[in-house]
Amino acid sequence: MMYPFMTLDDGTEIVHSDMLDGGRVKVYIEKPDEKDCFHNATCILPTYQWQDVNGFTEFDLTRYQKIIEPSFL
Repeated sequence: MMYPFMTLDDGTEIVHSDMLDGGRVKVYIEKPDEKDCFHNATCILPTYQWQDVNGFTEFDLTRYQKIIEPSFL
């Protein structure tokens, strides 16, 4: 199950999973996009390993990581 964490002013939704095996948490980020429909990415905590990145740039991922890092420490 995924739980709402935050909605940014540009419509980006950030949700997270329950604690998984090994103390991991899955954070899913999704942003509406007029051209591509949605951009999305998954970040696995605590290692901040990005997976399944679609439509986001490295700059975007850095921005989102700065948002989620202090919240999940």
